[in-house]
Amino acid sequence: MASMDVATGTIFLSQTVFGTLGNFSLLYHYLFLYSTEHRLRPTDLILKHLMIANSLALLSKGVPQTMTAFGFKDFLNEAGCKLVFYLHRIGRGMSMSSICLLSVFQAIMISPRDSTQAELKLKAPKHTGSFVFLCWILAMLANISFPVNVTGKWSDANITMKKDLGYCSGVGNNKLMLSVLAAMLSFPDVLCLGLMIWASGSMVSILHRHKQRVRYIRGNKLSARCSPESTATQRILVLVSIFVSFYTLSSTFQLCIALINNPSWLLVNISAFINGCFPTVSPYVLINHGSSPSKLCFVWPRNKIS
Repeated sequence: MASMDVATGTIFLSQTVFGTLGNFSLLYHYLFLYSTEHRLRPTDLILKHLMIANSLALLSKGVPQTMTAFGFKDFLNEAGCKLVFYLHRIGRGMSMSSICLLSVFQAIMISPRDSTQAELKLKAPKHTGSFVFLCWILAMLANISFPVNVTGKWSDANITMKKDLGYCSGVGNNKLMLSVLAAMLSFPDVLCLGLMIWASGSMVSILHRHKQRVRYIRGNKLSARCSPESTATQRILVLVSIFVSFYTLSSTFQLCIALINNPSWLLVNISAFINGCFPTVSPYVLINHGSSPSKLCFVWPRNKIS
């Protein structure tokens, strides 16, 4: 086994283990809260499902990549390849939907009480669970056609185009159909990104206006204590920023793989590593900002956002 393969396998193994431990730790925390308090805040419910989606995306991609790098060959048949790629797409899609739902929910909750979103502000917490369930259903349905273009490396099917993706192969007999499929799969992502950008812009605007208003009323006599709203909102903004950054990088590499007939081993592995970065990093961002909110928030007055 080449030293480069060992190094690659070690990187994927470390990423998978490190990320899974972080996600499972937060998931245990939320389950413990639910078992002791018998309820979760709407944002905690969304974050719990984000941890589940992150774990699904990490394990379905990281484990096969690690096994391939350590020399295991053709360990997945055609059905196994389709299942693993489908589970990864569901985890990735649900991760994006959770961040989108989290940012939109927080933008609604910190909006002024006399705004046009006042009615949504009252109803949103009651329907959070329904929206999370809907996100899972949409993630499953949106990616149901993705496994069609994946097969085992040993498959003898009549295929005109075949790409080596490491432990499986990407297939396709019609470039036009592949382009249509790519557009269909990209539409939910573009929609979620648009909602995230809108919600993030709204949160920044609301917090800025509130800060300016309080400065005008109280002058410079501001409390050093962070309000819960500002702390939670800025935590979400950091999470959204990290997600968009990694998603942009991931999409760029995936586009390169789609356009190149025979993508290199290095390109496939870099793309897989970047895919796992957000699910690995996000739980530790939440743990850090949850345990030390003063590191994240501005100096705010004692009264809440209204």
